[in-house]
Amino acid sequence: MSVWFRLLCLAFVMMPLSALAQVPPSAVEIAAYSGLHAAAAKGDTAEIENLVKSGAALESRDGHRRTPLHVAAHLKRLEAATLLMKLGADANALEADKYDIVTIASVADDVPMLKVALASGGNATNITSRYDGTALIAAAHLGHDEVVRILIAANAPLDHVNNLHWTALIESIVLGDGGKRHTATLDHLVKAGANLTLADRNGNTPLMLAKGRGYKQMVAILEKAGAK
Repeated sequence: MSVWFRLLCLAFVMMPLSALAQVPPSAVEIAAYSGLHAAAAKGDTAEIENLVKSGAALESRDGHRRTPLHVAAHLKRLEAATLLMKLGADANALEADKYDIVTIASVADDVPMLKVALASGGNATNITSRYDGTALIAAAHLGHDEVVRILIAANAPLDHVNNLHWTALIESIVLGDGGKRHTATLDHLVKAGANLTLADRNGNTPLMLAKGRGYKQMVAILEKAGAK
């Protein structure tokens, strides 16, 4: 096996699960867009308004079943996304890999987009991704602590278990680095009342997982909260 192949495999293994699952529009796709998809990609609000007034379908789909709103969220076109939702675009629509814009914004650590999505009808309780997870689980995995705080306030399900048998609390540990943002993420979840006893499929509790990884600050937070 070549060194380059080994490195490629290692990079693949270390890549966040959410990054592997989400598929933003490629440069080739963007260049081929027309109509609302093209306007959303450019962030052209005047064109969006003109097209919708002329009868363009807000829920039209590209080859990956992305709506113009998905495209705007992926490309961080905040004004375009805001306008699309104001004109009636579905903030809870799912693309081919079951991502909504709340989860797209959460994975991107895009707080302004997340706030607009939630204010415009986006639901933090949606089950999203091929992992049957939630935006909260994705954000906890990545240590996006401010996003986690916002999602908790939006009534995201604290103890949803995805098909890997992990909760947001568990993902903040097993897919985290034990650093400042993952620790803050875990602290938000604990203070919000996340279940400290839910274990992974091997029977490991959050406290056991944090101890096993040597994450001392996480261990201290969990023990103070009464975790076993």
